[in-house]
Amino acid sequence: MDWFGRSNKNFDFEMFSMSHLAIIGILVLGLVVIYLMKEQLKDEKWRKAELGIAISLITIEIIYHVWMIINGSWNVSHAIPLELCSISLILTILLLLTRKKVIYEILLFTALLGASQAIITPALKYDFPHFRYFHFFYTHLMSIWVPLYFTWVKGYRPTIWSVMKLFVFLNGLMPIIMVINKLVGGNYMFLSHKPGSASLLDLLGPYPWYILSMEGLLIMLSLIVWLILREKSDVIHKYPFKRTYH
Repeated sequence: MDWFGRSNKNFDFEMFSMSHLAIIGILVLGLVVIYLMKEQLKDEKWRKAELGIAISLITIEIIYHVWMIINGSWNVSHAIPLELCSISLILTILLLLTRKKVIYEILLFTALLGASQAIITPALKYDFPHFRYFHFFYTHLMSIWVPLYFTWVKGYRPTIWSVMKLFVFLNGLMPIIMVINKLVGGNYMFLSHKPGSASLLDLLGPYPWYILSMEGLLIMLSLIVWLILREKSDVIHKYPFKRTYH
């Protein structure tokens, strides 16, 4: 049962190893398949697949918490689902179950910008074929594939107001998580300090300034995502500036 144990002695993860590059390749391949098959996936028969994926995500997340409990690693300082990627996972499940546009609007940005960074520079100790390896990458891959599936297949699109909703969501959430971090000695959403392993946060300055840089970068990148994925009629094309001559 080494693959389900706490020790990573035989499963030490190495960034950009073959097992890591394979996941990046799977990510790209999945995106290509979803985009090329977007017309076929519009059939309502795929609703069962959406619900099945939601159930699989709930199941593997429950098993993850069971794994932590069995191995004595569950602790309130790191096991509560308050990381941005954990929140994206919850939103992914809710979107699959409800198909609510407001959930999509938040998830699109948190997943594409958070989960993608986590896949490229994962804060992970366990390599293939450990359970944690599969849990980490399966949940992050789905957090990226699902909102893009709803974009390309279901026709959901972000608006400029989606970016505003993200801003309100994050700024309403951050003070709460900062208080929780203080109470439990945690580092949820990296609001107490940077992760121990290398990450893109290393480029954003020292604590606490990197938090402001992180938020500013997230909003800027969200605007770029909006520009790429928005409906052509959104804002500029919907309300063109026309000069009227009399």
